Amino acid sequence: MTNRATFYSRAVETGTKIFATAPMIDWSDRHFRVFARQLTRNALLFTEMIVADAILRGNRERLLGFDAIEHPVALQLGGNSPEKLAEAARIGEDFGYAEINLNVGCPSDRVQSGTFGACLMREPDLVADCVAAMRAAVSIPVTVKCRIGVDDQDPEVALRDLVSRVTAAGTDAVWVHARKAWLQGLSPKENRDIPPLDYGLVHRLKAENPNLFIGLNGGLQSLSQAAEAMGGLDGVMLGRAAYQDSGILTGVDRFFPHPLSEGVPSGVFSGPQNLSGEDWEAVRDAMVAYAGEVIARGGRVAHVTRHMVGLFQGFPGVRRYRQILSTDATKPGAGPQVIADAFAAVLSARGAAQDAAE
Repeated sequence: MTNRATFYSRAVETGTKIFATAPMIDWSDRHFRVFARQLTRNALLFTEMIVADAILRGNRERLLGFDAIEHPVALQLGGNSPEKLAEAARIGEDFGYAEINLNVGCPSDRVQSGTFGACLMREPDLVADCVAAMRAAVSIPVTVKCRIGVDDQDPEVALRDLVSRVTAAGTDAVWVHARKAWLQGLSPKENRDIPPLDYGLVHRLKAENPNLFIGLNGGLQSLSQAAEAMGGLDGVMLGRAAYQDSGILTGVDRFFPHPLSEGVPSGVFSGPQNLSGEDWEAVRDAMVAYAGEVIARGGRVAHVTRHMVGLFQGFPGVRRYRQILSTDATKPGAGPQVIADAFAAVLSARGAAQDAAE
C-alpha cells in the first residue's frame, strides 16, 4: 500500500470525491482538454492512451505537449515493459503531468496485437511489476485503469487479484470500468456497451480496500446518475457522455472539489441552462483565442471545433451551431471567427426565447 501523500490519499482520508474525464482514443487530445477546462475547473482530465514506445522513439512535444490551463491532467500510458513504462513515466513527469496512469482496460485490436491494455488483466504480476517500476521512477501518483475481467475470467476473482497485486506494488488509485472486456467476438465499440455493468462488485472491492482510492467508470450518463452510482466509492469518471454532451461538465464544480486544493463544492448540481450569457461569452472568447494559437502553430480550427459540437444540447439554435462547427470550420482558410459565429447562433436564439417568455 502506498504511504506517500497524494491527492488520491487525501481524498480517501477526507471523504472528498474526485471527478475525472476518461481517456478516450482520438477524443481526449489536448484540444478537447482545453475546451473541457473552460467548462469545469475541478475535473481531473485524462489524456488519450499514449504508448510508451511512441514516447521513447517519437516526437515528444507532439505527443505530450499540453497547455498549462489543462491542469490537473493525467497521462495514460499503454505498454507492458516495466523498464519502458518507467522511462515514459519519467518523461511524462518532466513534461508536468499530475499523474501517470496505466491502461489495463482497452480492448482494441491495436493493444491486443501489442499484448497490453485489457490483455494485461490476465497478467496481474506483470501489471504489478509495471506499477512498481513507474512508482520508483516518479514522485507523482501512479494509478491503474482496468476492467473487471476479460473473456472467461471470473470478475470476482480476476479484479480482486489484480487490485491486490497493484496495491502491494504501490498504486495510488484504481479506476475500474465496471464491465468485462471480450477480446474475441466483440469490437471495441461493442465492448463499451454489451458486457453487463457490475457496479456492485466495485463497491464490494472498496469495502475490502477502505484505504485505497477506487473510482468508478462505465455506463455513467449524467452527474446525478454518477453521484448515485458512486455511493461510498472515491470518485467517478465519465467518458463518452461528457464528450458527446459536454454541457454536463458545467455542473461538475458544484459537486466535486478541485483534486489539488482544499476547496469545498456547493453540493448543488448546476448545468448548462443555468449559465449566464456572460459565462458563455467567456467560454467563447477563450476558445477563439486558443484556436488562434493553434492556427499560429500550424494547426487548423477544425482540430479544435470537432470537440465542441456536443455543447448546447437542448438549446435553441443548436442545429445552426453544429452546422457551423461541422461544416464552416472545415472550409479552406477557416479561422477562429467560426467559433464566435457558432456561439452567436445559440446565444441570440436563447436571448430571443427568453425575451418571448417574459
